[in-house]
Amino acid sequence: MDKEKLTEYNRKRNFDRTLEPEGISEMPRESLRFVVQHHLARRDHYDFRLEWDGTLLSWAVPKGPSYDTRDKRLAVHVEDHPLEYRNFEGTIPKGEYGGGVVMLWDEGYWEPHGDVAEGLGAGMLKFVLKGQRLKGKWALVRLKGKKDEKQENWLLLKEKDEHAAGSDGVSEFTTSIRTGRTMEEIEAGKEWTDGLVIQGIKISNPDKVIFTEPEITKGDVVRYYEKAAERMLPYLSRRVLSIVRCPKGISQTCFYKKHPGPGSKGIVTIPITHSEGKTEDYFYIENISGLIAEAQMGTLEFHTWGSRVDALEKPDLMVFDLDPDEGMELSHVRQGVRDLHSILTELSLNAYLKTSGGKGYHVVVPLKPTAAWEVFHDFARRVAEVMEQKWPDRYTSNVRKAKRKGKIFIDWIRNGRGATSIAPYSIRARKGARVSMPIAWAELDTLAPDSVTMAEALRRIEDKDPWDDFFRNHQQLT
Repeated sequence: MDKEKLTEYNRKRNFDRTLEPEGISEMPRESLRFVVQHHLARRDHYDFRLEWDGTLLSWAVPKGPSYDTRDKRLAVHVEDHPLEYRNFEGTIPKGEYGGGVVMLWDEGYWEPHGDVAEGLGAGMLKFVLKGQRLKGKWALVRLKGKKDEKQENWLLLKEKDEHAAGSDGVSEFTTSIRTGRTMEEIEAGKEWTDGLVIQGIKISNPDKVIFTEPEITKGDVVRYYEKAAERMLPYLSRRVLSIVRCPKGISQTCFYKKHPGPGSKGIVTIPITHSEGKTEDYFYIENISGLIAEAQMGTLEFHTWGSRVDALEKPDLMVFDLDPDEGMELSHVRQGVRDLHSILTELSLNAYLKTSGGKGYHVVVPLKPTAAWEVFHDFARRVAEVMEQKWPDRYTSNVRKAKRKGKIFIDWIRNGRGATSIAPYSIRARKGARVSMPIAWAELDTLAPDSVTMAEALRRIEDKDPWDDFFRNHQQLT
């Protein structure tokens, strides 16, 4: 380890005046950390730092990182920083080097692709970031310098992968990942209470008990959604929501909410006109910040429209809910799932299975957003009617309870404009805190509709995704 690496860092700073840590090299660790600090100095920028050989390799990125693969972000290579700098958040006095406000914007681990020393020498460093805000494949590429140019200019690029997006995906994060403070609050010296902060959002009353059997707190719920976000958001983001909030726990009053309230955070409002001509505001979320902000407000259940806001009138997610009569044997419900699957297969439609977290199963059909709501809705109804005609003693397409005696209601009604269905990975606001969990068809006979707990859901998220090819389908209604 080269002790000279931090000489320039120490030379530039007066440690009697600044609270920044003194530059001392540390022994390398097995896992390599990274940190991104939002730094409002003479110029607003982001400091991108990668742990390597006992110090933090550092680049100043004026516009910050971007998830858009078309963006080429200038990254100016600056002096190495000590590892302890990854914990620095605060104000550097004016007149000192880098004077201004520093916020811990993201942190996590990074994995280099190939030899780091060779990559730095060649001016091409590829790596994977495993942060809370930055994830996936990235690259740093050195630009050819002009003669006598002192600074080394690189480009920070997002590489194509499942995390890449059509926008920077960065500008919406304006709080510290560790303390939840804004730049203004850090500058004002506002103290932070050592409470629960997730994705830069302060979680109030994290110890409040939401479920009693087993005991699950609000903090547990928020942490669950943070861990489930990567799997859940593709089904949740940019879809109009209807949510169930239980701010005092499920033993107290819970309520449905489908219109944005005053002071709602992390959501996007969208005006929608009903068939009778009345326009009302609805809302959706775009990212993990929106998901965590909702959980902070006491949201347990997330229900989504069958279309995305980008194509509101062209649904792309058909859901059949098998809703059994009271006391029906589970074997009959499972047979219902198999029968429905067989009909969809005859129609050359790939379908996916999830638990409802309640009494039945949900069968989900991804479609290209080509058909209008009326066509979509009628098709779902006809599928339910075919089941009813083929097996009249087993199934009904009629919503009325009286028609359901000893039968399973094939609920197709949620495929209408404005109707919603429970999102994959959503917790249910019922005793036991069960999850509506995507499962493999082969698991139908081993997993009951209400068998997946939050802990089991998180364990399953670590395994192979049974819906891995869900968004690679090109099927459509004609």
